[in-house]
Amino acid sequence: MNEVAVEGKGFFRRYLACFRMGTRDIAENAIVAALYVALTYAFYFLSYGPFQCRISEFLMVLCFFNPNYAIGLTVGCALSNIYSITSGLLGPLDILFGSLATLSAGLMMPFCRSLFLSTLLPCLTNGIVLSLEFTFLLGLAPSVGMGSGVYFAVQFGWIFLGEFVAISILGYLLFLGLTKKARGIDKVLGLKLNLDYRF
Repeated sequence: MNEVAVEGKGFFRRYLACFRMGTRDIAENAIVAALYVALTYAFYFLSYGPFQCRISEFLMVLCFFNPNYAIGLTVGCALSNIYSITSGLLGPLDILFGSLATLSAGLMMPFCRSLFLSTLLPCLTNGIVLSLEFTFLLGLAPSVGMGSGVYFAVQFGWIFLGEFVAISILGYLLFLGLTKKARGIDKVLGLKLNLDYRF
């Protein structure tokens, strides 16, 4: 068996081991979920609607180092999206699909060897899912005089840009600094994978 296959098997074992839920893991996920909700509501004017930059999304970078955090972030996203019901935006469907977009991106991020490239995954998943919601579930495209395809592309661009600012710039720079400069940060934050990542 070649070295790449062996290394891949070892990585996958370590990936699955991240999901063994002990007391500390549950507490860490609860803290991350609470932080996500608090930051989303604190910056609510940026967090909802067709043109959004959800600052709390920078926490998604944690999933690159430990996919277990995808659980806390998904719970945080679901709780944050409750506001969609009270604001009359997307409601229960946003709680479901928005949270699934967060979960899928969080589970995939560790498989990237580059931290920066991994940050693009939530940008893509949220860009696609939220653009579909705004274009077809809210039916905004006809009201602005655009075809659905054109409106979807424009909407995707805005959502992707907002996610890019929050995750690929803010989150990337923050975690790049923390993991390269702060000694022992991996133990403090429970980081288990990709500690030798490429930029």
